Amino acid sequence: MIYDLWYWPTIQGRGEFIRLPMEAAGIDYRDCARIEGVEAMQRHLARQPRAPFAPPFLELEGMRLAQVANILQYLGERHGLALSSIRDRQWANQWQLTIADLIAEVHAVHHPVAMSAYYDEQRPESARAAQQFLQERLPKYLGYFETLIGEHGGAWAIDHRWTYVDTSLFQLVEGLRYAFPQRMATLTGDIPRLIDIRDRVAELPGIAAYLASDRRIAFNTDGIFRHYTELDAD
Repeated sequence: MIYDLWYWPTIQGRGEFIRLPMEAAGIDYRDCARIEGVEAMQRHLARQPRAPFAPPFLELEGMRLAQVANILQYLGERHGLALSSIRDRQWANQWQLTIADLIAEVHAVHHPVAMSAYYDEQRPESARAAQQFLQERLPKYLGYFETLIGEHGGAWAIDHRWTYVDTSLFQLVEGLRYAFPQRMATLTGDIPRLIDIRDRVAELPGIAAYLASDRRIAFNTDGIFRHYTELDAD
């Protein structure tokens, strides 16, 4: 089976949280908007019934799956990218939903007033949002993940092998390092377990090959993780 993944073709965004575990596990997929264009994605997105609210979404066997955590939970169960018991599968999903909360706060740093307005139209508000996020919210989230990894005590976040939670943590660290390099440099010493997982994921054969390929879109100031020098501080 080849999955059809639909997401914006010029950014990593939320779609990257789905690409990474598929690349790591060798799951075949087509990055459809990069092949067929945004207009084709909009047509698929608008199809009724049960249309997704927004990309990313997967199409397979006449079904469309949207929302990152929902898609990853499905892939985890179908391809062994999560744990076997319902208790542990829900635990993995809880991690993913918390990661989604953090991603939303990252995005709100450079769009604190309106998602439809440009960053330049809300720069004073963004500066205030960035200060609060970097000093209070970011260390709270990262410290929480660090504690959970320590509770497990293994090489990976929640199991003896990698799961989609680990690839999501990898992307989280990569994105934060791009967007807020100064702040992440000061926090790195407080999150050694999280950094170890980032490094382990980078060494997975499928991930290493993906990162070296042109399939990995570079971070840029159109995505969720955006680097504006004036918003970063240690």
